[in-house]
Amino acid sequence: MEIVIPRKWDEEGDLVSACIRREKWAQQVLYEEYYARMMGVCMRYASTENDALDILHEGFIKVLRNIHAYQPGTSLFAWIRKILVNTAIDNYRTNTRRRTSDVEEASNLQSLDADAVSHFSEKEILDAVQLLSPTYRTIFNLFVIEGYSHREISLLLNINESTSRSNLVKARGKLQDLMARMK
Repeated sequence: MEIVIPRKWDEEGDLVSACIRREKWAQQVLYEEYYARMMGVCMRYASTENDALDILHEGFIKVLRNIHAYQPGTSLFAWIRKILVNTAIDNYRTNTRRRTSDVEEASNLQSLDADAVSHFSEKEILDAVQLLSPTYRTIFNLFVIEGYSHREISLLLNINESTSRSNLVKARGKLQDLMARMK
């Protein structure tokens, strides 16, 4: 009986090709290669580690189902990350009722001082972000971390641009309060 051991992949393209052919070893390598970085992305959107794992696993299922759509020559990391962020947004949509907010109320809140954040570790900041409501956390991540505009956020989450702005200001205010208590 001859055992076939998969050859070591030389390039990202070889790995992607093997994943397209649904070779289990390649799917495992892809998952293991990107697990830690993508788990970090999911943790920013989830309330708990279990929620983040759910998003991560659902996202990787989408990655493997759609790997044939990956365009060689582009960043595989960025492509996978986009799928995971969109999976987190889908998770938000299905699990959260959206609440609109008053712009006037939000204008009274102060924004988080960037220098104050430098006094905290990455874990402390992540813990504080996870304490935000799902709406605040999602909008904060999309705007501050992912770089989406309020217009893009409004389209993704089916809310008004002013609601996105308002919730971002409130999220920053809530983070400021949470981090002040952590000192």
